[in-house]
Amino acid sequence: MGAGHHHSHGHGHSHGHDHGPADYGKAFAIGVALNTGFVVIEALAGFLYGSMALVADAGHNLSDVLSLLIAWGASALAKRPPSARFTYGLKSSSILAAMANAALLLVALGAITVETLRRLFDPAPVEPGPIMIVAAIGIVINTVTALMFMRGRKGDLNIRGAYLHMVADAAVSAGVVVAGLLIWLTGMAWIDPVTSLVIVAIIAVGTWGLLKDSVKMGLHAVPDGINENAVRDELAGMPGVASVHDLHIWPMSTTETALTAHLVMPAGHPGDAFLHEVAERLHDRFGIEHATIQLEIDEEACALHHDHVV
Repeated sequence: MGAGHHHSHGHGHSHGHDHGPADYGKAFAIGVALNTGFVVIEALAGFLYGSMALVADAGHNLSDVLSLLIAWGASALAKRPPSARFTYGLKSSSILAAMANAALLLVALGAITVETLRRLFDPAPVEPGPIMIVAAIGIVINTVTALMFMRGRKGDLNIRGAYLHMVADAAVSAGVVVAGLLIWLTGMAWIDPVTSLVIVAIIAVGTWGLLKDSVKMGLHAVPDGINENAVRDELAGMPGVASVHDLHIWPMSTTETALTAHLVMPAGHPGDAFLHEVAERLHDRFGIEHATIQLEIDEEACALHHDHVV
């Protein structure tokens, strides 16, 4: 019986996050600073000029500032080395951050929806000019922030969450500009709260995707992009392997995947070179960075050989 372990730190695998900068600390710092300043300006302008669309967008931007802080903190924690208590380090904190961000957005959406519905049935006078100017500033700030996270969005759910937040904010700000123009042309104040409801709906769709993906990761589901059957077939097709059981594939963090499996090889232990080859194949073909393989001669002797036993 033996075990092979391959640890690549995620460099060069198929997820593609090796193309982004290694440290997003600077991007988070700039994003937090820009968006915090804009939240204050946007909220004051919304209340001053009677725009619920601006207030809704400010509320969303505030949740984004908090989500950026959470993601930033998780990014820093994920770099902590393993310890006797946390043998995988604190990599999973990035998954918790994604969940927290989704929950935070849901709370913000609820508060904004309640106030928007009140305004919808009792429209207040709106000054479209200042609204359009403030929203236009928001487009610039959110676009700049989104670009800083764009390269890392494919390989890290945490970074993708930050990127999607900023892209959605830029789109929402563009919608507020259009709403301001329509109010200016028609004088219809109800356009503002209706725009706010549209903003809420757009944010809700993105939030649902983030929540669903983070919960799946939290429940150790096989990461998207990895087919469990394909991995099983790859292992079963290795020379000398009679069968595969107790196969588990799960996300260690929003960027790294782990695997454990038992390979039945009646001819006995083939040597360390075989274990290294298995680990390399799993890394190169599936982006699995942490592979631990147990070799067995007799499948029936293993208490875990039934698929329903974990």
